[in-house]
Amino acid sequence: MPDADPLALVETALRDLAVAYPGATEDFPWGHRAIKVKAKIFLILALNEGKLSVTMKLPDSGRYALTQRYARPTGYGLGKSGWVTCTFHPTDEPPMDLLEEWVDESYRTIAPKKLVLALNARLGGAEPPLAPPASPPPPPPVAKKSAPAAKKPKAARKPAKPRKKT
Repeated sequence: MPDADPLALVETALRDLAVAYPGATEDFPWGHRAIKVKAKIFLILALNEGKLSVTMKLPDSGRYALTQRYARPTGYGLGKSGWVTCTFHPTDEPPMDLLEEWVDESYRTIAPKKLVLALNARLGGAEPPLAPPASPPPPPPVAKKSAPAAKKPKAARKPAKPRKKT
């Protein structure tokens, strides 16, 4: 049996990681593997002509990612929104620990807060809360004391009209 393609193994490992997130589903638009949460893509994997492309949204670590020789801003204007594409050739050894962190960042960026809370609870070993804890009501607004109205000066008295003598 021939050795398995190392990049195919990386693709499978990243796919398995991504679909394990709460609410994650797999789709194949454009013939590429896309992992979505609530119908929004957070990871695209494409193994074509011996090269593996991994595309993720990285708002926090995107600048660092783009300093790596294998990373570039994603095309079609998506790079402006924080999407990064990493391309690996057959002789490359993809940094799995870094890619796993970036898949996590991309998921947390795209997923609704409720699913991120469920993920955090699962990672913490606790069951997710049924509803987010209620925040205490805000304190009542403090009424501003207005400055006392300035007293109007007494109107100048008109001189009395002289009385007519009768």
